[in-house]
Amino acid sequence: MASTVWSGVIGFGMVSIPVKLYTATDNKRISFHQLHAECNSRIKEIRWCPTCDREVPWEEIVKGYEATKDEHIPITDEDFDKLPIPSKNIIDVSSFAEAGEVDALYFEKNYYLLPDKQGQKAFNLFIKALETKSLLAIGKITIRNRERLCAIRALGENLLLTTLLYADEIRVDTDPTPVSAKIPKQELDMALHLIDIMTAPFDPGSYKDDYREALSEMIEGKVSGGKRTAKPKAMKTKDVVDLMEALKASVSSAGRSSARAKESPKKPVVKVTKGTKAKGTPAKAKAKPKASAKATSRTASKSHSKTRK
Repeated sequence: MASTVWSGVIGFGMVSIPVKLYTATDNKRISFHQLHAECNSRIKEIRWCPTCDREVPWEEIVKGYEATKDEHIPITDEDFDKLPIPSKNIIDVSSFAEAGEVDALYFEKNYYLLPDKQGQKAFNLFIKALETKSLLAIGKITIRNRERLCAIRALGENLLLTTLLYADEIRVDTDPTPVSAKIPKQELDMALHLIDIMTAPFDPGSYKDDYREALSEMIEGKVSGGKRTAKPKAMKTKDVVDLMEALKASVSSAGRSSARAKESPKKPVVKVTKGTKAKGTPAKAKAKPKASAKATSRTASKSHSKTRK
């Protein structure tokens, strides 16, 4: 299991639920080191103090706030610990909201919560209550010296926590304003028709990171002997000046894709149980029912009788 990011309690009215917080996602990004181009040696970054003219070990490093130019005030871990912030140990649920009320623009990072043994019953109750009402629990949590808004929601048997940005951290104007340009009804109808054709249930498993795969393949090629992968063909684009013509062409293309998908539906998944064939095994023709011992005996007797005659 991943290391604990935060531990404390969820305050739900007068109910306290002891929990631990873990990261819910895993970054699959390929990382690189900096090398010296002449010898391919890895560059070593040194923490150097220009005043003392020497390298500084980690145990001598402290945080500092720049009060004025070139003047810093040191801030120690003890200073952070003394801050009178309840959310360092308590996620105090202040309200509940419908999921649609919180725009995805405010979502920052996802975590999941697990209860301590003594809080399992209250934890399960909280999940069931959120699931029944289809609501988010809104509160605050302090992680790594930063207090964040957070939204807690139920997902199956899991309790997920998403940190939220504050309103003053959003650069986009979220106030609803009317579209300045007048949109012709015919173009809007065509755009809506295109959206209808392309609408499908979201399946995250059907998407993959093409860039990461190509990058991995290129690296593996270099490791195995400097092989190079084929350069991908650039997509041909056609300049379409008329918006309506572009919409019609898009609808036609999307319609053909949809028709092809219907003509070749996915093979149903067959669960393999004892006495059945696995998925993809060709079905055998039904065997003719075996004759009973008596019927076989009668047939043989008749045949023998005809032979004697």
